[in-house]
Amino acid sequence: MKNIVVLVSGSGTNLQRIIDTIDAGEIQNAKVSLVVADRECFGLERAKNHNIENILIPRGKNFSSELAKVIPENTDLIVLAGFLSILKSEFCENWNGKIINIHPALLPKFGGKGMWGMNVHNAVIEAKEVESGATVHFVTPGIDEGEAILQKSFEVTAEDTPETLAQKVHQIEYEIFPIAINKVLGNK
Repeated sequence: MKNIVVLVSGSGTNLQRIIDTIDAGEIQNAKVSLVVADRECFGLERAKNHNIENILIPRGKNFSSELAKVIPENTDLIVLAGFLSILKSEFCENWNGKIINIHPALLPKFGGKGMWGMNVHNAVIEAKEVESGATVHFVTPGIDEGEAILQKSFEVTAEDTPETLAQKVHQIEYEIFPIAINKVLGNK
């Protein structure tokens, strides 16, 4: 059984999707063994509702070192699911190839510092992009610079707003996150 640690900052809808796809057998031979949040959020409640160990480590300069202390040694994958804190380089290097993130754009476009949530969707609209989507990528010391594991796109129409883009991207995230997790875990 592969152990997944999920890091969250918000409502935990992608966490819920991961839990649901494990329960449904779409993500095989794996379990969420720990959920860590960097602030009070509903993601912690979702973990509690599924009897998953959960820990709150408040944001701050010592976050990565505190996180390193609670990640079990037998962790196979760390998944950032709506996680907003930046992890220190040393943490990323220690877990190289075992940390993934989902980003609400087609990286390398619209990645980097400050590019999260509605900031991304506003930037896509302002740039008059003809497509958007989501990317699951490896986490490295550079923000949103890790190798892409999986991307999926959709056409941006003249009627789209940042809010409609957010909805469309979220649906793609639900679709590709479990596939990317299986791929990284070596599941078929």
